[in-house]
Amino acid sequence: MRIIVSGGGTGGHIYPAMALIKRLKERDMIEDVLYVGTEKGLENKIVKKAGLNFKTIEIQGFKRSLSMKNLKTVQLFVSSIGKSKKIIKEFKPDIVVGTGGYVSSAIVYAAHALHIPTVIHEQNTIAGVTNKFLAHFVDKIAIAFTEATDQFSEKKKIVFTGNPRAQEVVNIQKNDRLKEFNLSADKDTVMIFGGSRGAKPINQATIETMKKFVDEDYQILFVTGRVHYDNVVKLIDSKYLNSANISVLPYIDNMPEILPDIKLIVGRSGATSIAEITALGIPAIFVPSPYVTHDHQTKNAMSVSKVGAAKTIPESELTPELLFNEINEIMSDSQLQKDMSEKSKKIGVPDAADRLIKVLTDLVNK
Repeated sequence: MRIIVSGGGTGGHIYPAMALIKRLKERDMIEDVLYVGTEKGLENKIVKKAGLNFKTIEIQGFKRSLSMKNLKTVQLFVSSIGKSKKIIKEFKPDIVVGTGGYVSSAIVYAAHALHIPTVIHEQNTIAGVTNKFLAHFVDKIAIAFTEATDQFSEKKKIVFTGNPRAQEVVNIQKNDRLKEFNLSADKDTVMIFGGSRGAKPINQATIETMKKFVDEDYQILFVTGRVHYDNVVKLIDSKYLNSANISVLPYIDNMPEILPDIKLIVGRSGATSIAEITALGIPAIFVPSPYVTHDHQTKNAMSVSKVGAAKTIPESELTPELLFNEINEIMSDSQLQKDMSEKSKKIGVPDAADRLIKVLTDLVNK
């Protein structure tokens, strides 16, 4: 299979695309792959690091308010369609896949215009602007949350596949990486993590709760985010920093590798995180970011919480006392942990990449 993949802007669009490509390679199903992104986007760094063939187009997203920049956006979109058609004619793909972000709009639309099979993948409960636009033209719409169905009028095109990232983490074995962070490999562990850049409200509540964690039967892996680490360390009493029960880090490379060692996760509710957590059946406490478009993290979190697999704390209601009480309730009740884990696994999609691959192969064979 010759395939063009495009998605960018955030890791939530890029990592599912990379997971799909990885699984296609594992199954020896790729003759050649091309990733299309932007020069300035995060995808440039991630895709090039992975050693994939990468080409760029110049395009930008629409401003939600009236702006003259939107005129340039239209001009760039039109010109990028022309460049995308040239890329497609040169590469000759069997199929083109868009995983979101405005960069995918031109290449997927151009593929449609050239009668190449097309698929978009929507990771969130609330569909992005690009995917809503492309839904009118593509052959199939793959979704990771059933709640996203209502976001599209083209119901016959929708296929529930889950997020390919889930399958990437599901076979990772417990590997005692906790020892690397001066924690016990035999003790139940809570990981508090606000994303790669960290989340100040989560960090602040955790700092103020630190003294309560020292004497608990479980241990804390507190990942602050690189930009917050120095300031967080200054605010934590050294006796807590040196506690055998607590480890404070700026970031963890290859984060999925640590997940099998974790009993409870506290953090944001991005689509990729939820895909990983539910595939492994890890109980969670979500503090959704209220700053993302359409508040989709809250919708994501509620889809997991409503089945009893997680608890959700709105950021506006987050306090040190509430954070500690919610963590302690779960960690002090092994039956509750088991119930949450089982419910999490029930909504997880451990074969998500293979499901999406079937959508692709069906279209190509058709």
